[in-house]
Amino acid sequence: MKIATFIYQQQRCVGQVDLETQKIGIFDISPSQAQNGAQFIIELLADGQALPKVKQFVALADVRLEAPIIRPRRNIFCVGKNYLDHVKEVAKSGLGSGATSLAAAPEYPIFFSKVPESVIGDQASILAHEGLTAQLDYEAELAVVIGKQGCGITKEEALDYVWGYTIINDVSARDLQKRHQQWHLAKSLDSFCPMGPWMVSKDEINHQDTLVKCWVNDELRQNSSTSQFIFDIPTIIATLSAGITLYPGDIIATGTPSGVGMGFSPPKFLKSGDVVKIEIDGVGILENNVL
Repeated sequence: MKIATFIYQQQRCVGQVDLETQKIGIFDISPSQAQNGAQFIIELLADGQALPKVKQFVALADVRLEAPIIRPRRNIFCVGKNYLDHVKEVAKSGLGSGATSLAAAPEYPIFFSKVPESVIGDQASILAHEGLTAQLDYEAELAVVIGKQGCGITKEEALDYVWGYTIINDVSARDLQKRHQQWHLAKSLDSFCPMGPWMVSKDEINHQDTLVKCWVNDELRQNSSTSQFIFDIPTIIATLSAGITLYPGDIIATGTPSGVGMGFSPPKFLKSGDVVKIEIDGVGILENNVL
């Protein structure tokens, strides 16, 4: 099941995507219920209710996709350094510290967050923020969508709390990241969280081994698999929920593989006019230009 949020005839709608027919079935919900996109559907299903009825089908080509959840109910949880090859390229880049130990896999998951206001949808523009950053970077990531409330979730039961997945581009200002040390500011600027193109139910993706790819201007930069995670999704959920209650619609970005702009010599940072395309098997393609 693929659930999308989109604009059709100047109205925000939520519906179910059928890629085979290239159509979207629009759910029969009110404008107020659709205001925050698929958040309403996630909460409905969490309450044990059925999906709303479909009132009409429209062509996918006739809608403008938005982020599946327009404004997450709180910050997006993010995992840093969850691929060993990315850990090594970060250490080599000199970001933060040149200590040799930083090239080793972390002992525990590293968490940070991005503000909800940083979220944009497929085909929306990433702001270059010229004058504020000169080191704009991209990070292709599989993101988990939580489907029901829970705290103290064990690894064994963690996947029961997952509704599905989407794609996130964890856009980062590397110079701000280095200057401020903690990552929140550098990763939370307006437009720094492209998300989409829709969210996919967990039965449609093999979260343990799915390909994650990223192109910049048709140049393949990132090409890896979630099989390379240092910390798998159950571990991430169990660690995060040990003392934080998770709620339906919470988003957890799971980390990025190597191939980000700062990892090249010389670095390949984004600039105005660039196009970033991320593809994750089982989910789809998220594409954004830099403005």
